[in-house]
Parts: sequence; C-alpha cells; structure tokens
Amino acid sequence: MNGTIRVGNLFGIPFYIHPSWFLVLGLVTWSYSSGLAAQFPQLSAGLALLLGLMTALMLFASVVAHELGHSFVAIGQGIDVKSITLFIFGGLASLEKESKTPGAAFWVAIAGPMVSLLLFGILTAIGITTTASGPLAAILGVLASVNLALALFNLIPGLPLDGGNILKAVVWKITGNPYKGVTFASRVGQIFGWVAILSGIVPLLFFGSFGNFWNLLIGFFLLQNAGNAAQFARVQEKLTGLTAEDAVTIDSPIVSANLSLREFADERVISGQNWHRFLVTDNDGQLVGAIAVDNLRTIPTAMWSETQVKEVMRPITESTTVQSDQPLLEVMQLLEEQKLSVLPVIRKNGVLVGILEKTAIIQLLQSRTQPNPA
Repeated sequence: MNGTIRVGNLFGIPFYIHPSWFLVLGLVTWSYSSGLAAQFPQLSAGLALLLGLMTALMLFASVVAHELGHSFVAIGQGIDVKSITLFIFGGLASLEKESKTPGAAFWVAIAGPMVSLLLFGILTAIGITTTASGPLAAILGVLASVNLALALFNLIPGLPLDGGNILKAVVWKITGNPYKGVTFASRVGQIFGWVAILSGIVPLLFFGSFGNFWNLLIGFFLLQNAGNAAQFARVQEKLTGLTAEDAVTIDSPIVSANLSLREFADERVISGQNWHRFLVTDNDGQLVGAIAVDNLRTIPTAMWSETQVKEVMRPITESTTVQSDQPLLEVMQLLEEQKLSVLPVIRKNGVLVGILEKTAIIQLLQSRTQPNPA
C-alpha cells in the first residue's frame, strides 16, 4: 500500500504505518524529551529521552483513537474500513464507500473530533483531580492540549479534514447533491491550503526567516488532497446513472465454445481482429471461459480441425466478472483496486454482454465532458 508497512490489526481493521511516521516519531520524541529535560533538570538524559518517547507514542495513540472513532461509526452503518494508516500528518481511516445519507456522513465525520475532545476532557480531569506532579503532570498536560488541538484543527471546514467532510454533509443536505458538497468543501480546503502556505512564505519574504515549515507542508497537503477530492467528485457525478453495460466494447472478442481451433484461427485471428484474448460462450450465450491466441501453440496445427475451443479454454470464475447493471463508478473503483484493464460483463442469468475496458470508461467520461454542439 504505497510503501506502507502493515503492523497488525486493530479490532479487525488492517493497521499500517507510512515510513514518514518514523521521522515524525523521532522529531516529537526529541522535542518533548528536550522540553522535559529543560523543565526538570533532575531528570537524567536517558530518562528524559524515554519519557519523550512514551509521550510521542501516546500522542500517536490519540491519533489512532481519533481514526477509530470514524471507523466504528462507519462500521455501524455497514461500511467496511479497509485500513487505518499513520503517516507524517497524522492518521487516515480508509473507508470502503461513502455513507448513504448526509446525516450518516455527518456522524462519521464528527466522530473523530468528538473522540479527541473526549480524551482532552478525560486527561484534563485526571490532571486536576489527582495528585500528579512533576514530569507526569507535564505529560498529562501535553496529551490533553494536543488532543484539543487535534480536534480543533480537524474541525477546519475544508477537505480533506473532518470539518470539510462535515461541511460536505451540510451542503449535501441543503442541495440534495453529494457531489456539490464535495466540490464546495474542496474549494474551501484549497483556500485554507493557500492560507497555510502564505503563512509559511510571508515571514521569509518580509523578515528573512524560513517561516513555519510545517505550515508549508500542511498547505501543500491540503491543496493536493482537496484538489483530488474535487476531481474525483466530478468523475463520480459524470458516472452517476451509468452501468457497466453502458461502457461495454462494441464487437467484443467473443467466440463459441463449439468452434474448432481452425475456425477460431481463420475467423478471429487471421481475419485481422486485433485481440489477444477472447471470451468463450456456450450455446445459450453464457460465459464459460477464455482463450488466448497463445493457447493455439499448445496444440499441433494438424489437430486444429479436430480440437474445439472448449477443450483449450481456461475457466473464468464469477469473481472476475461484473454484473451488467452494476454502477459504472463501482466498476471503475474495482478496476483501480485490482489493477485490471478489462473485465467481462454478464447478466444475472450468466449471459455474456461483452468486455469492459478501462479505456472505454475514460472515453465515456471525455465524451460527457465535451460541450454539445449548438
């Protein structure tokens, strides 16, 4: 998964760490250990470093708890959580699909900040009601303040932050169109991205300092991801209402299982059809397998007239096909996830409709993007 390292499962959810996380872990450990050593000179260097590492790990545990908040609400709505990943900017819960209603989307989005606010309250209460002092009190204070900052930062109303998803849900509720919600929240996210970038660049231009480097990184992160969300929303909107059958290739490479290899070679291969793999159907038009041109080499030419396609074909499992009435957006996501370029399309009775190529979806999108002639 894009260079990430799987480290196990959390409540059945695959848990990954991006290599960039280790850099942040080191920086946070060094920063807090230095702060503790300066605040409490009696601490040895080794103990201060250990406490700094423990603090950093508990901070990231807070980030994980934040993402689990999103995940548990999504699971409660019947949405699978594909993974939780820690990376340089925090954490990310990857959901299988969007919520079905704006209200449901709102609760998934708000769950993470609510968990962070709850942790802030609990840690603050522990610090006030107990006799914790010294380094322990300092660590409790840091954990509480970071959870508060995590909640407030994520409530900024721009994608890809939680506040952006909340804004998306609100606009979706008002307009009745989820894609307008994504587009609007993405634009707001891009505005905040530019603000963050400017806050890092302005000190350099006017004061000769390097400004806030983290603001620059966060700004670019917001710009890129907000832009990607807006682009994907436009694709989703254009594919709405279309099914797999709408993108089936005309004159798909289909042959009968009862053809001899000689007939197959003459009619399909030598005739100039530029296909290397053909789908095979029975007398009822149902998909039963596939045959590649290279498969002909496994049979001596002298036996082609006596050998039928069904004797050479490879079976196709139902898991590698899509239903003709399946939403085209789901098919596109399936192609991307499984790194495929083509899929057979069948009807519910197993009858083959044809093949669907990724390039056909791209062409369909381009045709729907072009303005109609006057």
